[in-house]
Amino acid sequence: MIDHSGKIFPRPTVETARYWEGCRNHELLIQQCSDCGHHQFYPRIMCTECASRSVEWVPASGRGKIKSFTIMHRAITKAYLAEAPYVIALIGLDEGPTMMSNVVQCELKSVEIGMKVEVTFEDWSEEISIPKFRLV
Repeated sequence: MIDHSGKIFPRPTVETARYWEGCRNHELLIQQCSDCGHHQFYPRIMCTECASRSVEWVPASGRGKIKSFTIMHRAITKAYLAEAPYVIALIGLDEGPTMMSNVVQCELKSVEIGMKVEVTFEDWSEEISIPKFRLV
């Protein structure tokens, strides 16, 4: 098991608390506008498409495609040494928004733009679970 102590933990805010609660339950939530139907990520108080304040949390499919990626060979701190090298990717979710995350449980050299991925969660503590993606 990976030791997560010393890592940079996210700090839930009023806008992101529901997102992190979903992650803790291993459910990927994104926002959807009740007025125009637009999906968005990262969490905001209003719709980025129509400026409506009627945004609500909905479950995402957890599926998407790799839009871009890089392989990080050098850990940013000692807390991440056990994971290096690792893939950092932009994931285009099937619902539309793009997330930055890691692609895990794969051979690094096998990762390519356009590959299909699905969400998985890494529990860092009892309060924080981090969404990551694996190849489908």
